[in-house]
Amino acid sequence: MTFEEHPELAEYDPQERPLRGRRRTIATRVFVIVAVSALLLPGILLTISIQTETASYTCGVYTRHYEPDAVDSSARFELFAPAGPGWQCYALNTEGDASFVAPLGLIPSAPHALR
Repeated sequence: MTFEEHPELAEYDPQERPLRGRRRTIATRVFVIVAVSALLLPGILLTISIQTETASYTCGVYTRHYEPDAVDSSARFELFAPAGPGWQCYALNTEGDASFVAPLGLIPSAPHALR
């Protein structure tokens, strides 16, 4: 490539140092990471909170229907559950023992029509 082929580069004089210093580059990267985290974190926390409440409510309904003698219910998120990964519903008796009631899936929903 010669300057005759690209006349806009005829007076170009390359500089030895970069346009931005090392400190400014690091500060910019840190700012971007903090800003993206500040945008994403509230949405993630809200989603987890809503899923936890929905799973607890749905588990309570299923426990009252399928295990009427149970004292309480517990909804847990499990990666390696017998019914597959997702929210699992357990009925608790007076001694604290848990018995499996129903899988609620990865995204728990309102209780379906019970028969």
